[in-house]
Amino acid sequence: MVTNSSVERGPTRPEPRSLARRALVLGTALLLAGAGVTALSGTARAASTLGAAAAEKGRYFGTAVAANHLGESQYASTLNAEFNSVTPENEMKWDAVESSRGSFSFGSADQIVNHAQSRGMQVRGHTLVWHSQLPGWVGGLGASELRSAMNNHINQVMQHYKGKIAAWDVVNEAFQDGGSGARRSSPFQDKLGDGFIEEAFRTARAADPAAKLCYNDYNTDGINAKSNAVYNMVRDFKARGVPIDCVGFQSHFNSASPVPGDYRANLQRFADLGVDVQITELDIEGSGSSQAASYGNVVNACLAVSRCTGITVWGVTDKYSWRASGTPLLFDGNYSKKPAYDAVLTALGGSGGGGGGGGSAGCSVSYSKAEEWSDRFNGRVTVTAGNAPISTWTVSVTVTPPQKISATWNGSPTWDSSGNVMTMRPNGNGSLAAGASTSFGFTVMKNGNSSAPVLGSCTAS
Repeated sequence: MVTNSSVERGPTRPEPRSLARRALVLGTALLLAGAGVTALSGTARAASTLGAAAAEKGRYFGTAVAANHLGESQYASTLNAEFNSVTPENEMKWDAVESSRGSFSFGSADQIVNHAQSRGMQVRGHTLVWHSQLPGWVGGLGASELRSAMNNHINQVMQHYKGKIAAWDVVNEAFQDGGSGARRSSPFQDKLGDGFIEEAFRTARAADPAAKLCYNDYNTDGINAKSNAVYNMVRDFKARGVPIDCVGFQSHFNSASPVPGDYRANLQRFADLGVDVQITELDIEGSGSSQAASYGNVVNACLAVSRCTGITVWGVTDKYSWRASGTPLLFDGNYSKKPAYDAVLTALGGSGGGGGGGGSAGCSVSYSKAEEWSDRFNGRVTVTAGNAPISTWTVSVTVTPPQKISATWNGSPTWDSSGNVMTMRPNGNGSLAAGASTSFGFTVMKNGNSSAPVLGSCTAS
């Protein structure tokens, strides 16, 4: 399986969204927060879509959108129901909007922006300056003409969308992979030198002072030579007053390149520089509980960093993904919600996912960490009936290897073949009146990993 470092993304293979929760009493909400509750139960109606649940957490949850799929009813309805931010997959790239020098065409990109604006979604602009998907005429220019063309391109595109774009990926993928931390060879780097990135950001600020200006890259999700190089550039920019507001982490993962253990720490160190951080192109190859756990870990990492302002998954449905064979998204090819969808919605504090596990809106779940020791911690899951009584319930709990659940109480567990996914059923506590709650608990052996478990949606009857 190819890793991100070896993938070249062309026009048909893209690279890789406020509802306020209504707590009954503010004091109760503060008490629950102090106890580490990650998803409120029964006292308020939890959000039932990704965008709404993220908004309750002060974030957006978006997706990449292709204009040529907007006419497909299931595509559009899923987009409209679930997301509150969009990123054009290819429609704003240089070859799409300025294939001939000085001649601009915005039709497909306008279609996406207009669709988003008509439904109250925000838009991320992607991307202004990138070594790939460049029309041939750009690389043939000398240094002086290239500088003029780059600045004109930024000005024309940003001014066309002025006031309509929340954040722009001003420069994309300007650093090499590997251990050198060097800049990537490109027409811009080779002819304009290191200063082209700073110049692009200064030009972008003047073109639309209200838009957030981001640097975006891949394989920078953990702390490594490449992310260190980007970190040093951002630190230098902030120290010298170069306008940069955010850093995008593409976050394309698979079994060969999983979610790094220092993912959260890496996001935090960039945020500590005084920039927002955004997960911009998230997709995770795989299926079932392992994919769900990875998605949950990414969302929890973003929620743990106050300046992580949102998450964008790179596509609506697996069938249109640039990595379709790896089934990396939250909706399968039939637009059914996958276990990964349930994990994301639960991590965001929502309920009623009803994804691959056959969930139901008849109950909701919340998790809180209880006692903790150096080698283990206790978790508690609260199950709350919805607007009607229930007679039984089922909840899945996924831990991240090498964690293991060593003990449980107040429920009857079963396990999948990996030993990482526990399905809990009632042990004399299945019948609940409308709005009533019960709970079960378990002990997690850390084995070096303190990550919170990921809950699946609650199934009730």
